[in-house]
Amino acid sequence: MARILVIEDDTTFLGLLRAHLSGVGHTVETAEDAALGLRAIVADPPDLVILDLTVPYLDGFELLEAVRSDSMTRTLPVVVITGRTDDESYMKATKIGVNGYLTKPVERGELIKAIQEGLKARRPGR
Repeated sequence: MARILVIEDDTTFLGLLRAHLSGVGHTVETAEDAALGLRAIVADPPDLVILDLTVPYLDGFELLEAVRSDSMTRTLPVVVITGRTDDESYMKATKIGVNGYLTKPVERGELIKAIQEGLKARRPGR
């Protein structure tokens, strides 16, 4: 299965994500803020990133822009899971280039489907 980096500062929600993803065979790595997440992405890009837009140090949009502007990570699938339900956040994330945008609370089936679709979006040879 895939190696997924989850960038989330809510430890309860992070535990839930870890249980759902590892339960279907994925390896889950975590970062509790965007700066740590960006370092992890640059050091060893995962197969997919799950990103909360509201995390410490950098916001999720800044991390997305950094990922999309780097030729090594430009095509890295990113699925946003956020509490932001406003159209402006959705449109901004979509414009930057996310592979999925889910709002909390997230149903397990919806999560698994977004992960599968994100992984299909990877370019061959990654």
